[in-house]
Amino acid sequence: MILPADALFRRQRDEHALRMHCEDCVLFDDVREQCAHGYPTEAHRRPPNDDAPITFCKDFEAL
Repeated sequence: MILPADALFRRQRDEHALRMHCEDCVLFDDVREQCAHGYPTEAHRRPPNDDAPITFCKDFEAL
């Protein structure tokens, strides 16, 4: 699922402390920068700016 990072989304993300990137997932290996399930991570990594669209992983496991 891809969502635009509009003002409402950014407000709700901050208000609810949403976590949605590979770097927040227990399945992501920080050293090898790979998903434990072998999924591609490029689209799900933390974007360089707040306006980038958000792409959710189908197998995200929060801490």
